[in-house]
Amino acid sequence: MAEGTQPSADQPRPVSRSRSELIRWMSIQDANSAGFVHGGVVMRMCDEAAGIAAIRHCGRRVVTAGMDRMTFLHPVHVGELLRCVASVNAVWTTSMEVGVRVEAENAVTGEVRATSTAYLTMVAVNEQGQPIEVPALIAENPTEERRQREAATRRRNRLTEREEILEARKAASG
Repeated sequence: MAEGTQPSADQPRPVSRSRSELIRWMSIQDANSAGFVHGGVVMRMCDEAAGIAAIRHCGRRVVTAGMDRMTFLHPVHVGELLRCVASVNAVWTTSMEVGVRVEAENAVTGEVRATSTAYLTMVAVNEQGQPIEVPALIAENPTEERRQREAATRRRNRLTEREEILEARKAASG
């Protein structure tokens, strides 16, 4: 395929096509009352990076359907660079799981540390906002294959949990 041309909507696409990275310097406006970067700022950047990765994969508009396991491992400090690296882990009919790794970098020393991880479910939609099919995903190495398997496990767990909750509500109501 010539550079710059788009593959057809039904053609499988490699994980590498979806990779996205957002970097932003954290300022005092991003701080919480403890003096660290507010978790909501990190979450917003994760959502933006995931959205870019999903759009790169499917070539369509996407919406966020959910965020799973937003894990804050270490605080991010004002004055650091916040980097969100995202790529599509797995796809289903209309939805995609996007994994996001968050890192903080001291721009002076070059020290980089992992601070957070998140998994977001993004859904491709048409101009009317209705879900549409997404292209299959090609895992190109063992790490991407592992991420696909783990994404399937998270999805299975989400669906099982939803089913159990709905059954319990139904039983409780009559």
